[in-house]
Amino acid sequence: MNAKGPHEILNPPELAPPLGFSHAVVPAVGRTVYLGGQTGVGLDGELRSKELVGQFDAAAENVVTALNAAGANPEHLVSLQIFTTDVEEYRARTSELAEVYGRHIGRHYPAIALFGIERLWDAEAMVELMGIAVIPDSVA
Repeated sequence: MNAKGPHEILNPPELAPPLGFSHAVVPAVGRTVYLGGQTGVGLDGELRSKELVGQFDAAAENVVTALNAAGANPEHLVSLQIFTTDVEEYRARTSELAEVYGRHIGRHYPAIALFGIERLWDAEAMVELMGIAVIPDSVA
């Protein structure tokens, strides 16, 4: 267990310092939760925003809702995959996205990867989040 959560975060000095992610996570023993891809849709199935930061905000909120339904919290995330249809805009809006991330996930940085893709299921969606969490046995 570490000060930032129940999982062991590893950032070896032989790798470049991570910014907004961790190089490796060793999960605590527990129950694994696989999250389906979450876009910025509301309960009605419609996108809650037409722009990237707004969609990321709604998608992150949906991730937390799915985690909570499984009895997990954001600090239980061990992996997060971010898919976007516009990597350049994502990079340009990093400061805003970091603020939104912090509001939903906090200062917990699991193993994260960003993937630039051509499109998502909803042609208007610009971002989708997919993650894996482990609820430690001591919590479950």
